[in-house]
Amino acid sequence: MKCIGLYAKRTNPDAIKVAEDLCLWLQEKQIEVWIEEELGADIHAANPRIAFTSANADDIPAEVEVIVVLGGDGTLISVARSIGARGVPILGVNLGSLGFLTEITLEELYSQLEMVIAGNFSISERIRLECHIKRDGDNVAEYDVLNDVVINKGALARIIDIEIWVGRDYLTTFKADGLIISSPTGSTGYNMAAGGPIVYPGVNCLMITPICPHMLTNRPIIVSDRSVITVRMRFDNERVFCTADGQVGMALQGHDVLEIKQAQVGTSLIKSATKDYFEVLRTKLRWGER
Repeated sequence: MKCIGLYAKRTNPDAIKVAEDLCLWLQEKQIEVWIEEELGADIHAANPRIAFTSANADDIPAEVEVIVVLGGDGTLISVARSIGARGVPILGVNLGSLGFLTEITLEELYSQLEMVIAGNFSISERIRLECHIKRDGDNVAEYDVLNDVVINKGALARIIDIEIWVGRDYLTTFKADGLIISSPTGSTGYNMAAGGPIVYPGVNCLMITPICPHMLTNRPIIVSDRSVITVRMRFDNERVFCTADGQVGMALQGHDVLEIKQAQVGTSLIKSATKDYFEVLRTKLRWGER
């Protein structure tokens, strides 16, 4: 392995120092490091002698073999969106507590990265979603999604009607505060908080979960990952928003249509060599504790 990309959560005070030390460590191993421009400026200010290539964040994936992300799950999700369909493996390093996606702790960073450089690692393939928002027949927005697409009403808005189709088949019209369309990766996020199921990442499916439905018989449902989910909005004069991965989004209008389906290329996450998915679940959710 000759070239590695590096991203970090710059608002974390420890991130720049960890990135600086990691650059020096990789430099000693004669591995070229590509760093997004703002982080590169921070590292150069701290130590001008560190050698790296600075580039726009969206350009780095095309130049590297592996990407290291220093931060939390939110940082990794943002980087995964930048990578898009390029399929570069991501090694997520959590600078705080253990994350669902950033499984590697700071103490494990160098030992795990040694194995990655040697080519001794395994991949967890995660499906991604495409979300297209149509208004009066025109495509007004597109989002690349790792976790979920969420439709949510504003604080003072009333319950909204959300009509759902799975392929050509009508499912139902939810009367609810909102709706979550989730991938298996996103099942432990807002979906879980809203009463949806936890789904193992390797299961090929999508989840449709209403948020605070008015009818108690409206329950979450799991459908095939080959399904195209069509969401038709039915409201007037309400404040309703669509967000992708909780990071980007837009305000919706009363008759907008959302089409959500699996993207052609997924996201490749490098698995921890010391813990499995179920151990992460037990740790994060404190299963077995009294």
